[in-house]
Amino acid sequence: MAQKPSIPKGTRDFGPVEMARRNYIFDTIRSVYALYGFQQIETPAMENLSTLMGKYGEEGDKLLFKILNSGDFMRDVTEENIREDSTNRLATRLCEKGLRYDLTVPFARYVVQHREELTLPFRRFQIQPVWRADRPQKGRYREFYQCDADVVGSDSLLNEVELMQIVDTVFQRFGIRVCIKINNRKILTGIAEMIGQADKIVDITVAIDKLDKIGLENVNAELRENGLPEEAIEKLQPIIQLSGTNEEKMATMREVLKDSETGLKGVEEVEFVLSQLSSLRSQLELDLTLARGLNYYTGCIFEVKALDVEIGSITGGGRYDNLTGIFGMPGLSGVGISFGADRIYDVLNQLNLYPETVTTQTQLLFINFGEREAAYCMPILAKARQAGIRCEIYPDQVKMKKQMQYANTKQIPFVALVGENEMNEGKVTLKNMETGEQQMLTPEELLSQF
Repeated sequence: MAQKPSIPKGTRDFGPVEMARRNYIFDTIRSVYALYGFQQIETPAMENLSTLMGKYGEEGDKLLFKILNSGDFMRDVTEENIREDSTNRLATRLCEKGLRYDLTVPFARYVVQHREELTLPFRRFQIQPVWRADRPQKGRYREFYQCDADVVGSDSLLNEVELMQIVDTVFQRFGIRVCIKINNRKILTGIAEMIGQADKIVDITVAIDKLDKIGLENVNAELRENGLPEEAIEKLQPIIQLSGTNEEKMATMREVLKDSETGLKGVEEVEFVLSQLSSLRSQLELDLTLARGLNYYTGCIFEVKALDVEIGSITGGGRYDNLTGIFGMPGLSGVGISFGADRIYDVLNQLNLYPETVTTQTQLLFINFGEREAAYCMPILAKARQAGIRCEIYPDQVKMKKQMQYANTKQIPFVALVGENEMNEGKVTLKNMETGEQQMLTPEELLSQF
């Protein structure tokens, strides 16, 4: 007996109903991006590994899906390489390409490669799948879509403000209550300086970014493992656990970071963004534990959590001043956000927030009684489709009961019946599948029913 086919863990199939819902998500996000002047691009699913490696930190490199070289991929690998190379080094011998981990690094590559074609500041959006060799769990997939918007070539904090307005507008349209969390990597750098551990900034941010997932004790344990002394960890505790209003937190951090020029710059940036978002409808919270573990962030960072569903971040992003520098174009600042379409899909499902109109369902089925009847129906079908009515004709001449079962199974609300009487009178019988009501109509009258 043949083995039942399956798909890799962390991936999903989407049927017609799911795709209608997903397209609702993509179309909603796409329409809001367009309101703010963003233009769409696409990049390849795979990139050169040299483009991807080293851009996401050590943990990110481990999660890259690498593609074996074509042909004899072991050709240039010796037994000594296998014995002595690290996993990453061996992978680079076997693989020249990898599946993209996110859309931001490929976008940075795109900007550098197409610099002469772009008008700065360049506002782009991109809706495509990404892949991560992560452990699958609720809300975490190995293949998932991101819906990114980025602005490059501008240092203005108005970009951060508008991106937060986009987030607010999108979730208002979805009907999802969210909390937008904001922090700044300069504040985190200032904190690291304040506790005397400036060289441990990456270890500190990676650890405290996990606070929601693993709890305070485990965060502190990870900091110890990474070599932070107890005194530094102790100084960090009041900051990690800081509470109060956004204004109170900012006042505290202004005092804590008074001797850090970098830290105070971060405070000023966050204060400006918060001041411009006072009319935001979504909840807005300064969260000093928010670190966004990716190494390329340098300024304001954002994360969005759904308030009514237990799930991870559904949107994130931030400022990255140095990303294009690694591709030979230093000094080009950028800031962006990314909506996690798959998690948003799960939230909308759990809260049952899809509009009733979100469907690609057939509205009208023409029953097939034979060749003559089908030929009579075809011009009417064409006119119905020109009028925007989603309709189909049952392709085979089978018993009417089977065709009606097909309509019921697909939840098609109306069927059109054409027999000898209808053809003689130039009409169609329209049946309401819910009420059973039938009426004989001209083709024009039929179309007016929808």
